[in-house]
Formats: sequence, structure tokens, C-alpha cells
Amino acid sequence: MTVWLTPAGEPVACRDKLRVLDENLAEAQQVLHDAFEDAVLMGVDPQAIRQALVSIIAHLPGPS
Repeated sequence: MTVWLTPAGEPVACRDKLRVLDENLAEAQQVLHDAFEDAVLMGVDPQAIRQALVSIIAHLPGPS
């Protein structure tokens, strides 16, 4: 289980929040895995798709 921290470095303790965060992470992991597999099956270099996925994460906008 991931330990989720607040911006102040304190652990998030609310069980409902932790459940949602863990579910979101698992869903994102599955989507990224599917995209990676599809790209590789279509002949894309695995390192190229990894770099593209890392770039997407690195450039996510902040909360609005």
C-alpha cells in the first residue's frame, strides 16, 4: 500500500481518501500498461513509449 503524504509531509489518514487514491493509482497503472503493450505490439520501441509516458506524467498540469 502506498503511503500518501500531504504537502506538509503528513500522512493522509482518512480511509475513504486512501481507498480512492489507491483505486485511482491502480486504474492509471492499468491504462498505462495497456497503452505500453499496444504500442509495443504495433512495433514501437519500448524505450520510446516509456519516454512518452514519462513525459505525460512530468507535464501534468497542477490542480485547477
